[in-house]
Amino acid sequence: MGTIALLCSGLAWAVPGSAPQPDWGIAIGVRYADIPYDTEVDQVADIMPLMFFHGDKFYLHGLEAGYHLWQQEQHQTTLLSRFRFFDIPREFQNDIQEDSFDVGGRYRYIPSPGHFIDTELLSDSHGRSYGHLRYGFDHQYGAFTFQPKVQLDWRSREFIEHYYALKTGGGRSDIGISAGVDLSWHLISNLYFIGKLEGSMLGEGAGDLPTLDKRFTLESYAGIAFFPNPDSKGVHFTRDQFNGHYLRVAHGWATPSNLGEILGFDWEEDPYNNQLTSVFYGIPLTDTLFGLPIDLYFTPGAVYHHSSEVQKTTYEGVVAIKAYYTIDWPLRWRIGVAEGLSYVSRPTYIERSELEEKGYRPSKLMNYLDFSFDLNLGDLFQSAALEQVWFGWSIHHRSSIFESSSAFGRIKGGSNYNTLYLQWHF
Repeated sequence: MGTIALLCSGLAWAVPGSAPQPDWGIAIGVRYADIPYDTEVDQVADIMPLMFFHGDKFYLHGLEAGYHLWQQEQHQTTLLSRFRFFDIPREFQNDIQEDSFDVGGRYRYIPSPGHFIDTELLSDSHGRSYGHLRYGFDHQYGAFTFQPKVQLDWRSREFIEHYYALKTGGGRSDIGISAGVDLSWHLISNLYFIGKLEGSMLGEGAGDLPTLDKRFTLESYAGIAFFPNPDSKGVHFTRDQFNGHYLRVAHGWATPSNLGEILGFDWEEDPYNNQLTSVFYGIPLTDTLFGLPIDLYFTPGAVYHHSSEVQKTTYEGVVAIKAYYTIDWPLRWRIGVAEGLSYVSRPTYIERSELEEKGYRPSKLMNYLDFSFDLNLGDLFQSAALEQVWFGWSIHHRSSIFESSSAFGRIKGGSNYNTLYLQWHF
C-alpha cells in the first residue's frame, strides 16, 4: 500500500504523489494550525471531511481538484484549484472568511519512481500570486507509509500585503521554506490512520511585519480514512454485476424546516416558493461495503437555483460519494445517503435568512448531504424498458458541521430542499 500517504492530508498544500493512485477514498479528521498573527490565541482547529477520486485525467484530492493536461512517464502538467486556509482566531473567522479556493498550474518532473519535483504557481481571485518549488519521495515500512517533502515558498508583494500585513501597508515579496511529512498507518481491513506534520518559515519579506508575532508555524492533521485498495491488508472490492453510470435529474422546493423535521415528514413550505433544478452524474466505485451489498458512486452535480422575489439566480456545484442499499421486496426500492462538498455562487435566500437570523455570515462552501428513497419503475410498471429507471424523493442539504470548521465559515445551520427525481442507469 505504498500510495496511501499520497492521499493522507489533502489540505492546503498537499498534492497527489508520483505513484499510481487508489481509485477513491473518504476521510475525516482534525486540522491544527498555528496562528502567526499578534493575537491572544496561538492555535486554531478545524474538523475536515475529505474525499479522494482519481481518474485518468481528473482527480479530487481532499481539498484540491485538478486536471492533467499532459502526462508522460517523467513529466506531468496540471491545472488545479486548491483550498487555502487563513488561520486566525475562530471568533473572527465567520466575519472575515478569507479561506478560499485558489487556482493555478503545476509542472511535475519524476526523476525516478517514487520521487517528484514540483513547480507550482497559484493565485487568489484578485490576482495575488504565490508559488512553490517542492521535492518529495515515497517510502513504505511495514504498515506505515511516509512521504517527506521540502519546499521553497514564494509569495508576491500583493499577497504579503493582504494576508500578512493585513492591508496596513508594508511587506514585500518573500521567499520562505517549508518541510513536512504525510503518513498513513494501516489499522484493519480498509481503515487507516492518516496524518501530516508541516513546519513553515517566513522569509525576510514578511518577518518584520508588526501584525505578526512569529515567523515559524506548525500545521498538523490527524484522522481516520477509508481506502478500498485491493492488497494483502485490505478487503478487495469488486464491481461484479454492478450497474454502470447513472444520470439523475431532480427538481426541488426549499423548506425552512430542519433536517430532523423533514426526516420525520413534518416540514413547512417556503412562503417564497424558492426552487432548484439539479443534474447529477454517477460513476460506479464498488458494489460491496464492509461485506454488505451496498453500491457506491462518485457523483458530481450541477444545481440551478431559480430566481424569485427574494433571490437572484444562483449556481451550485457539488462533489459527493453516494451509497445505495437495495431491498428487493415486494419490488426493488433503495435507500441512499451521500456525503460531499457544495459551493454556491451566492448564498440562497433560504440559507441566508436562517443564518443571518442567528447572527452568522453565510458561507459559499458548505458540507453536503443527500438522503434519498426511490423505486424501480420497471418493477412498478412491469416494463423491461424501464428496468434501469428509478423515481425517487431526496433531501438536498447544505450544512456546516456545527461551527467546527473555518472552511465552512464557523456556521451552525444551513438549507434544505425536498426534491423529486428520475435516475437512469446505463
